[in-house]
Amino acid sequence: MGIGRERIDFVVVGAQKAGTTALFDYLCEDPNIFLPPEKEVHFFDDEARDWASGDYSDYHRRFELQSGRICGEVTPIYMYWPQAMERIRDYNPDIRVICLLRDPVERAWSHWRMETARGAEDQSFSSAIRRGRQRLFETDPWGSHRVHSYVERGFYAEQLARIFGLFPRSQVLVLENDALETHPQETLGCFNAFVGASAPRPRQKRRVHVGRAVGEMPEEDRAYLSGVYAGDQARLAALLAQTG
Repeated sequence: MGIGRERIDFVVVGAQKAGTTALFDYLCEDPNIFLPPEKEVHFFDDEARDWASGDYSDYHRRFELQSGRICGEVTPIYMYWPQAMERIRDYNPDIRVICLLRDPVERAWSHWRMETARGAEDQSFSSAIRRGRQRLFETDPWGSHRVHSYVERGFYAEQLARIFGLFPRSQVLVLENDALETHPQETLGCFNAFVGASAPRPRQKRRVHVGRAVGEMPEEDRAYLSGVYAGDQARLAALLAQTG
């Protein structure tokens, strides 16, 4: 398939800690699909770039656009980061957009565990999801943070509504992390059909970046986040029901 080899064909835009690394590993094994060697390209969230120039030459050097393979990338901050989805639309309004979602409470916990292990977070989970959210308003762009956005990245309906406002719903595929973990063959088959690739060969189930055990999420924090996300989750269900 492909689109004249002037633009990449698809982009997996998120969510972080929702199985995008496992998906990337699966796709790298598919001979019909080409991805750059690095999982996260971080092109459309680059605030230092001159976006008015329309120059994508350095971006395209990462891809084999003339290979006849379906080309894409996986950068899970895109669906969250301000202007990233608008920049993707401006780059290729016909691109296929894939969103991989996970229970937002579990996603926040996994995100905090990752940043704590990296040494980028010194607050407890309880503090990070409450008072720690104020850190987002001390950054540029205002209200967004690459590290401490544990709660904000889980507002999927808000992010999907924005994506649906930029792309026809026929160009957006929403997958569930649980489905990728438990039924990878069917999920990958759905992905390949969506991007126009041949059906994938049989795969074995896998999990990556599971992380070391750091105890259980406090139940009061689970209850708190469930309340925070309740309205967005209801809106998400309604949005997905509209997509058929």
